[in-house]
Amino acid sequence: MGRQPSGNGARRGRRPATSRAELERVAFDLFSTRGFDATTIDDIAAAANIGRRTFFRYFDSKNDVVWGNFTEQLESMRSRFAECPPEQPLMEAIRDVVVDFNRFDPAVVPWHRRRMELILRVPALQAHSTLRYADWRTVVAEFVARRLGVDSDALEPRAISHATLGVCIAAYEHWLIHPEAELGDVLHRMLTELASGFGARV
Repeated sequence: MGRQPSGNGARRGRRPATSRAELERVAFDLFSTRGFDATTIDDIAAAANIGRRTFFRYFDSKNDVVWGNFTEQLESMRSRFAECPPEQPLMEAIRDVVVDFNRFDPAVVPWHRRRMELILRVPALQAHSTLRYADWRTVVAEFVARRLGVDSDALEPRAISHATLGVCIAAYEHWLIHPEAELGDVLHRMLTELASGFGARV
């Protein structure tokens, strides 16, 4: 995670990137040194000592590198919702699953912070992020709809999924500004406040 790419792209003697995770790390090094906008797919491929076609075996675009294996993670989140006890209150279930979805090993936290700094602070990523946010909201809305016995595009599932995402983004922005804060604690507190309508604090 701390290695730096050479100025002319591929390193002499460096073995080719052989996994999605390794290619992602190479790309993040370049984003850190050159900036996201100035880094091209060809730059990433060269630094990883692979061809452009090999890059596209792992990622559809440069934007997708930043989001990593988000699609697979969403499936895990969907499965976690399916395991929630039916007697568990709706908003409590959402809070517990979302907090668990954002729980990381301490060794991974600095890496995740780099990822979220790009997602939340790079303008070029905002349009792509909107699509990812929509996928995330869909998972929440599907769960809410099942609990309420309505369609997932009904008003209540839509509203709750949007509100939940908004609180999560605010929590992440707070976490980036205050690195001493524990992300899970911030999310838990704010999702609890959402469930109570923020009545206790506002």
